[in-house]
Amino acid sequence: MRKAEREPLNRERVLTTAVTIADRDGIAAVTMRRLGAELGVEAMSLYYHLRGKDALLDGVAETLIEEVLAAVARAGGEGEWRAVLRARFLAAREVMLRHRWGPGVLNSRTTVPLGVLRYYDSIIAVMRDAGFSYRIAHRALHAFGSMPLGFVQEVFSPSADEGTDMSAVADLVPHLVAMVTSEAHDADLGWCDSQVEFEFTLDLLLDGLDRAR
Repeated sequence: MRKAEREPLNRERVLTTAVTIADRDGIAAVTMRRLGAELGVEAMSLYYHLRGKDALLDGVAETLIEEVLAAVARAGGEGEWRAVLRARFLAAREVMLRHRWGPGVLNSRTTVPLGVLRYYDSIIAVMRDAGFSYRIAHRALHAFGSMPLGFVQEVFSPSADEGTDMSAVADLVPHLVAMVTSEAHDADLGWCDSQVEFEFTLDLLLDGLDRAR
């Protein structure tokens, strides 16, 4: 341990430690003070590598994206277009399932890492090679949303409906209440993002796009 503490402090080591803390204790535990304690340095020394909490979270998001892109690259790029995209999206999802705080962090950032843009560009390339027009590829990206990164955006969330007594509005939204009641289950990412739902939606989109082609 003492030897590890003498390792040179650099941005990569700080961010790797931040990811470890987030995996173990949640993203809220990732603070400059906590990082300093984990690395055995004064928190102020971290500002040389990251200028504050926003820069820290931006760096954590970039580190997460790098892991996603590495997983996507290992998934390969040869074969029928649906199989290629499906393998990539599911590879990204495996990363998100290892870092369940990931979707929240990515949704909170105001800038898009260049790696994300290059990844989405490669998705368009796969579709173009399969005979899709840019018009359909554009609409496909809208339909996919965050699925290429391994998770889906939520329409509702626990925080959004904490103040709503569903039983009190059951007469106004009977089908919504019935659906929520019948579909209650353990989610993998977010409030209603299970593996079954992710793959169902992905296959539905890929099949629909194939017909649109």
